[in-house]
Amino acid sequence: MSPSGPEPAALAAEPPAGSGVAPRRGPSAARLALAFGAVYLIWGSTYLAIRIAIETIPPFTMAAARFLLAGSVLYPWVRLHRRGPAPTAVHWRNTGVLGALLLFVGNGAVVWAEQSVPSGLVALLVGMLPIWMVLIDWLWGSGPRPGPMLIGGLLWGLFGVALLASAGGLGAGSRSALPVLVVVVGGISWAVGSIWAKSIDLPVQPGLATAMEMLAGGALLLLLGASTGELARLDPSAISLRSVGALLYLAVFGSLVAFSAFVWLMQVSTPARVATYAYVNPVVALLLGWALADEPLTPRTLIAAAVILSAVVLIGTRRSP
Repeated sequence: MSPSGPEPAALAAEPPAGSGVAPRRGPSAARLALAFGAVYLIWGSTYLAIRIAIETIPPFTMAAARFLLAGSVLYPWVRLHRRGPAPTAVHWRNTGVLGALLLFVGNGAVVWAEQSVPSGLVALLVGMLPIWMVLIDWLWGSGPRPGPMLIGGLLWGLFGVALLASAGGLGAGSRSALPVLVVVVGGISWAVGSIWAKSIDLPVQPGLATAMEMLAGGALLLLLGASTGELARLDPSAISLRSVGALLYLAVFGSLVAFSAFVWLMQVSTPARVATYAYVNPVVALLLGWALADEPLTPRTLIAAAVILSAVVLIGTRRSP
């Protein structure tokens, strides 16, 4: 996420005049705008879609259905259209662990917390992911030692989380700080998986590892739903069309369309520009939850949002030594 990261090949300098090589043109502004719009708006809207989906579908079962459906579509598509070697047992093991860290723990924490915490506030807590990424990359990866700006951003962000967790910060839907802690743990798990993914053996075909992670994470979420009695209590006749529509939106748009846009942007833009979704998604989620789901926006919530987002911006705009 460092702004000083290398430019991708698609944005490399033009060849010298007289070389006989046609200049390589970057993607059009319209395609870039559509891709950024998908990552900003669709991923920002998934938090409200989760809340709608779990109105009549148990949370872990809903998340399992989302990822199993998306993975079942993406896996054969990648294998057929992006031919390459079949995934090995090591690939399945590694993507299984990633699915556990990213989807089973990371997304599982989100869907569980949204039973009692407004979707916009959950998105705000998840928006602290860049902070956890930088810290874990230093502790476990190859990232630089935290400087004063990083430490200050971390403390400032934690202050924002404390505002949300304190009385009145979560809104009328929750009286406990436990959901906040669960979402924070889920974000740390996601960061651990993201850092670990840099150093392990994964399939070379773009999208294949993600499909395998979805299948593994979805299977684990399904087992969790069964072990907590969700499947036994599930009444298909009580599931509303509204929840089914939200589930399909999450699987198709949240897990396939927006993800494809994200992967393409990582190839044609800079990591720093793509990382701006971490600033925009919580704002989109907060506004959608307030406008479409009557989620409260109290003064304490707005102050906490400003504190957390400013901390994320502070971390994202830092310069490595």
